Amino acid sequence: MHLTENQRARRRRTGISLRTALLSLGIAIGAIILPEWIARHLMSHSIVYRLTPRPKFERMEIAGSAATGTVIDGKGGWINEGQFTEILIRSEKAKGKPEWDRPTDIVIQNGRLRGSIRIMGMGRNGEAREVTKSSRREGHTERAQAAAPTRITIRNVEIEAAGVIPIYVAPGATEVTIENCTFRGWTTSVALYLDAESARNVIRDNVFDLRVSREVIAVDGSAENRIENNRFQSVALGGIYLYRNCGEGGTVRHQTPHGNLIADNRFNLHPLAWRAAGIWLGSRNGSRPYCHADDGFPFGSSIDNRDFAFGNSVTGNRFEPSLRRAIRDNGEGNHVGS
Repeated sequence: MHLTENQRARRRRTGISLRTALLSLGIAIGAIILPEWIARHLMSHSIVYRLTPRPKFERMEIAGSAATGTVIDGKGGWINEGQFTEILIRSEKAKGKPEWDRPTDIVIQNGRLRGSIRIMGMGRNGEAREVTKSSRREGHTERAQAAAPTRITIRNVEIEAAGVIPIYVAPGATEVTIENCTFRGWTTSVALYLDAESARNVIRDNVFDLRVSREVIAVDGSAENRIENNRFQSVALGGIYLYRNCGEGGTVRHQTPHGNLIADNRFNLHPLAWRAAGIWLGSRNGSRPYCHADDGFPFGSSIDNRDFAFGNSVTGNRFEPSLRRAIRDNGEGNHVGS
């Protein structure tokens, strides 16, 4: 088709106007998004965006060995009178010493919580300064576990999430039991995060009925956990994913997601996106652009970015509907049953 000079000029002006309009729209949207969250729900054929303001949180701290044995019992009511609250169970760095002073044997039970619970030792996540520093030496897994809280029980609690991950088990935490809990609300990430070097945690008899922005449970370099008899009410972007982060924040990940048992869980996969899975063993395998940020050390993710989701057991889980991608196994030596 041959265009006259006037037609070509009009087309150029239209293109410039369209680009200007899109740029203006992007700036306008960005101004709204910065303090707020876009709740993304990826269904089979569409993405729906919804703006929801993030509430302000109060913080309740359970810190150091002096807090050992603490019990928070909601007695069926709201914890902290229903205020949006982060319950932070954390270790403290002993002054002038390399050791960490950690709380143990904490119980949170029988109540409703608006907010989140975080269990942390060396740092809030795998990118924390002390975590990164330790990760660059051999023996990191043992140090992280010795530094982090252990024997934490969360039972019979309804958690109403509001943007923040409802329960975050930070690097090194061990023997955390989460049972008979209900997860509601929404989160910009996952419902439950088991972070690097954590181990021997038990997730059982819970109901996950909330809006998430990725998989429901992330098992990131966490080992020997038991995830049993849970109900996943609506799995759109993934159910339970096992992987090992690589390089994020410059931290070397040492432990692999091995020895985990995923059994007798029920998944509603009707809204499952076409690239997602109900259970995925080895969901990343070095596919992130930051994987080489931890290069230079002769161990862990520094020398091999793969997940090594090996030696896990998946059995007795039920999926509705029963899809071919209900379970994806990108590891080795895993027992995957019906």
